[in-house]
Amino acid sequence: MEVFRRLPPADRRDPCALTIGNFDGVHSGHRAVLAQLRRRADELGLPTCVLTFEPHPREYFATLAASAPAATGTGPRAPAPAPARICTERDKLDALAECGVDRVCITHFNASVATLPAERFIDEIVVEGLHARYLLIGDDFRFGAKRRGDFAMLEQAAARHGFELARIATVTRDGQRISSSAVRAALAGGDFARARELLGRPYFISGHVVHGRKLGRTIGYPTLNVPIPFDRPAVEGVFVVRVHGLGELPVAGVASLGTRPAVESDGRHLLEVHLFDFDADVYGRLVRVEFLHKLRDEAHFDSIEALTAQIDRDAQAARAWFRDGRAERND
Repeated sequence: MEVFRRLPPADRRDPCALTIGNFDGVHSGHRAVLAQLRRRADELGLPTCVLTFEPHPREYFATLAASAPAATGTGPRAPAPAPARICTERDKLDALAECGVDRVCITHFNASVATLPAERFIDEIVVEGLHARYLLIGDDFRFGAKRRGDFAMLEQAAARHGFELARIATVTRDGQRISSSAVRAALAGGDFARARELLGRPYFISGHVVHGRKLGRTIGYPTLNVPIPFDRPAVEGVFVVRVHGLGELPVAGVASLGTRPAVESDGRHLLEVHLFDFDADVYGRLVRVEFLHKLRDEAHFDSIEALTAQIDRDAQAARAWFRDGRAERND
């Protein structure tokens, strides 16, 4: 799969079958869109292309609102809520590749994109930038400055520019819409069974193992550390997990994902995993941490001794969870 950090260069702008969206989580609804895109692309003899944005447009507008002066001039405005991130860019790209996507264009969402009129979005990005011959969108797709662009505008542009336009209805399960918002809600509530239904796969976060402060090993709980590359992950707290990528079988463990208020004050998120019955140097390895069950929320502790006692309880609870065979019932 080709990945472009902008629109493809002029000599690489081959005609394509295109869809547009954020695809956070690449859930079952997204996969239905990508399956239809793949089918029509094969019929037309075209490669598939996904146009997505970084950061999420709502993140951009939330940051913009937070930095703007309030109408009264007394302080910053209350920002519009930005969505928590379900997956890392690595996991999104891996999922798109698994769905048969040939090309991904990641457009930096900035002031130029945010203020681009919908008509110019069609002409400069869809037609000239990506050479779309087939465009598939969701039934709630809006685009361009102030979200003026809609399906009716695209219909007019399709007739004018000669590309085929289609839209796909919202995908539902048990009468409920499958969406990134629904996945976020399930993850925030620790309902990993529901998240798995919506995603069509277990929930995990992938990344390379990095060096940490090595505090864990001094208190008897060495950890595998994976940095989280955004400020608002969809999950926070302490979890039962298993880690893939360290051998033929996944390794059971207990993990904390958060800002570590007991030992840090910089506010950066880190995923720390204590692996059970495992001792090997894995720095630099690419691992996939699968979340199975939430034990508790993150908390502050007044001393290292109090923190260690809680980690003892968390590890015992996670081991008991595995002993009960609940991991096998999840598979």
